[in-house]
Amino acid sequence: MVNRSFLPSPKYYFGDTSFDNLMKKRIYHVLIIASAYDAFMLETDGRIDEQIFNEYVSLNLRYPPQFIISTSTQEAFKILQEENIDLIITMFNIEKIDTFELAKTIKAKYPAKPLVVLTPFSREVSLKVSLDDLSIIDYIFSWLGNADILLAIIKLIEDKMNLEHDVEEAGVQVIMLVEDSIRFYSSYLPQIYKIIFKQSRLFMTEGLNEHQKTLRMRGRPKILLATTFEEAVSYFKKYKENFLGIITDISYKHGGIMDEQAGINLARMVKKEDPDIPIILQSADLKYQPIADELKMGFLNKNSKTLLQDLKDFIIEHFAFGDFIFRDPVTQAEVNRASDLQQLQNKIFEIPDDSLRYHLSQNHFSKWLYARALFPIARTFKSLTLDDFNDLDEVRRYLYDAIASFRMNKARGVIAQFYRDRYDEYLTFTRIGEGSIGGKARGLAFLDSMIKRHREFNEFQNLLVTIPRTVVISTDVFDEFMEENDLYFYALSDVTDREILERFVRARLPFRIHEDLYTFISHIDGPIAIRSSSLLEDSHYQPFAGIYSTFMIPNIHNNERLMMDMLSTAIKCVYASVFYADSKAYMTATHNLIDEEKMAIVLQEVVGNQHNHRFYPAISGVARSLNYYPIEPEKPEDGIVQIAFGLGKHIVDGGITLRFVPKYPRKILQLSSPQTALAETQKTFYALDLRPESFRPAVDDTVNLLKLNIEDAEGDNTMKFVASTYDFENNMLRDGVLHHGKRVITFANILKNNYIPLADILQRILQVGQQEMNNPIEIEFAVNLHPPEGMPKIFSLLQIRPIVNLNEEPHENLEAVSQEEILLKSNSALGNGVIDNVYDFIYIRPETFNAANNLEVAHRIETINHQYLKEGRNYILVGPGRWGSSDPWLGIPVKWPQISAARVIVESGLANYKVDPSQGTHFFHNLTSFEVGYFTINPYINDGFYDLEYLNRQEAIYEDNFLRIIRFQHPLIVIINGKKSQGLILKPIP
Repeated sequence: MVNRSFLPSPKYYFGDTSFDNLMKKRIYHVLIIASAYDAFMLETDGRIDEQIFNEYVSLNLRYPPQFIISTSTQEAFKILQEENIDLIITMFNIEKIDTFELAKTIKAKYPAKPLVVLTPFSREVSLKVSLDDLSIIDYIFSWLGNADILLAIIKLIEDKMNLEHDVEEAGVQVIMLVEDSIRFYSSYLPQIYKIIFKQSRLFMTEGLNEHQKTLRMRGRPKILLATTFEEAVSYFKKYKENFLGIITDISYKHGGIMDEQAGINLARMVKKEDPDIPIILQSADLKYQPIADELKMGFLNKNSKTLLQDLKDFIIEHFAFGDFIFRDPVTQAEVNRASDLQQLQNKIFEIPDDSLRYHLSQNHFSKWLYARALFPIARTFKSLTLDDFNDLDEVRRYLYDAIASFRMNKARGVIAQFYRDRYDEYLTFTRIGEGSIGGKARGLAFLDSMIKRHREFNEFQNLLVTIPRTVVISTDVFDEFMEENDLYFYALSDVTDREILERFVRARLPFRIHEDLYTFISHIDGPIAIRSSSLLEDSHYQPFAGIYSTFMIPNIHNNERLMMDMLSTAIKCVYASVFYADSKAYMTATHNLIDEEKMAIVLQEVVGNQHNHRFYPAISGVARSLNYYPIEPEKPEDGIVQIAFGLGKHIVDGGITLRFVPKYPRKILQLSSPQTALAETQKTFYALDLRPESFRPAVDDTVNLLKLNIEDAEGDNTMKFVASTYDFENNMLRDGVLHHGKRVITFANILKNNYIPLADILQRILQVGQQEMNNPIEIEFAVNLHPPEGMPKIFSLLQIRPIVNLNEEPHENLEAVSQEEILLKSNSALGNGVIDNVYDFIYIRPETFNAANNLEVAHRIETINHQYLKEGRNYILVGPGRWGSSDPWLGIPVKWPQISAARVIVESGLANYKVDPSQGTHFFHNLTSFEVGYFTINPYINDGFYDLEYLNRQEAIYEDNFLRIIRFQHPLIVIINGKKSQGLILKPIP
């Protein structure tokens, strides 16, 4: 019967192992006290420093120690007094002084410093060791002229120094050698360490990048050397939960006297407490082999010519080193094998029942995982028994899911290196190349890390908070692409955007990334977004939001070649967008050099679902931790959210969205009445066209996006939770789509009925994100409400960027300013502080305004803005409708580079043209980042004030049928109180 209380939750949370906290104590400086002859041999023939350095390099070890050699006792004591020595090694026969007596003298003065006696093997030494009390000396080793022994000594001392902490901190494993023969353990230890270091190089592959691989070496098993029965028992009692295996002689001291059965007694005691610990008995007397066989232990013949090879073979086989070999329990024949955790997971469903049952009952899975320093999952598997499950199918599913969860958790919050032979769906964030990953990718990596560090994001029922699977092509690939194809000169010239695009598309991507891209494609099921991630993008003070291109391509499962062509083309299109006219204009406005910009590429799964030849998510959104349009009881720090049905392009372009404060998700002005909801909710949405022919190289990155009417989604079964139905007969909105009538995007089942806790999630993310970035933030997200059956719904964070800190609240009482002084007044003002260096006022002439001319007006303003940038001047801009809207019937459709010299932008309503604050994502972000004032006024309904008569009386430096430009002799004063959402533009004072 399955023990449900034992089994972890469905999400199988596994903690991380802090490898950087292991092996903190190191041997850096070693003093060797030797005769002049031995010193000569060490320095000249032995080349001890070189040998040790080469040994460290070959074994992937760091921190090789420095050796200081002294040839006299007087010099040695001087060095000990003046230098920070970590280990002392005395060699036999120094100045004809008894080496052991010298060691005792040094130990008496420096009791805390480890001290080792290194001596040639001889009968005289053996007799000395057996008769004298040398307990004050840490270790005695036999010197055979090989530097391997020095490496073993250093690592043995380091293991002992770090053992207690590392076992307690992470569960590091222990191998104990019980041997009293100096000659034998001097031969064994270097061999055992080499085996362990080779094993460590194997489990380094479980690291997701070079830094992780190096750190994982710290989790290798540690070696303990015991020379008596009591010492061995003491070690076992203290660390028995972490023993990987024991190698023991049979005859050594027990109770101060030689015991011919000490090793056998130790083995029996250990097996009684933990029958799964592998033990090797070793002896020169073959009569003990039958006893070892009876106890089901290994046996080594000390007189064997292949002793060290036999030792190596046994350790690899029985201490769970090397591959995991699935065996037939009867014949012990190999039936399958796994070289790493990924392969182990994939083989779980392939192995025969009897093999699975055998390995689980023998605790082989946990032992193998422990040997590879995969401690969290090893601990979980160690407690498993067959009694915990109903049948072997349940065992397989549990093992598979637990490994999957562990691998996924291990990959979270880590920028993994892309290894094509190891890449799969459990790697959340990987990078191709060695350069920078750019601002957008840094934000994504930060979000991934934040989700992992804050476990509260994993506590929502049936909802997964995550980032989409992401691969970043770093900036060094961009550099290589530009240089190999000789593109810089052409890209920086004055040719058109179309010509730049065509030249880039004809170029070739670096050959080295082709196989990586093919591997990525083969592991992605849905469409792919190809997004810019430049060095400057989403930085704190000069964010390049929306300046560069983002493309999406469909996934053609049966045609990898076509997929590769589309992906390569899209990457080159994004590269080309760095050098488009808008990008260059933006660079000029931000005082950056275009040739210093570097581009990384974010490849990302698109969130959503397929509906015939269309693909889109149920919810896209943007949330900001600051809201300068609060309505009581809302506060600016409560934040603001905009959500839309379909792709986020609708929000980015300033389309009609549903706006709400996460703390008050049911308080939505747009839904205050059926008439308001019908007029002020989303009418269109964006979807990706999945037909391959819809994608082609283009300057416009919306080339294969479909702008559809809400009614077009009626048959997609996607509006159940996001739409309400207008009941015409009763003049009311009904939640859901069960009734006949017009569909209205209200998200009622989400915000009112809490189908998913969207508002709660956003509150937490905004709070944690702002706290961790130490800055107000903006996030982009998408929600998949229709995952595959049995899977949780998915809340995907797509981006995080800082909102630049706004100025302190001005001290002026804006209510006290007289009407005669005011040129323009807004009760919906975005920004904060005082602007006092603007002389020019540009306004669209209300008397000639016609929305049909808005495209032409946008071009006029672009030309004017270009001239202002050349002159280094700024202006205040006032016009009807929404600035930056992609729909010319809602306002003048400018992009940010076309008005980048503006210091204040005003959206004004007319008698028949009411305007609401739009806050289109990229447009809004650039306004706040450059501290541009943003006012909304509707003077025809007494919401704000605009002294048009005063302006019309002023002489214009330019005017046409659409607009006028006034240049004052004295500056206009702009005052914005962001906390109260009030803004004034004062008439210039002579």
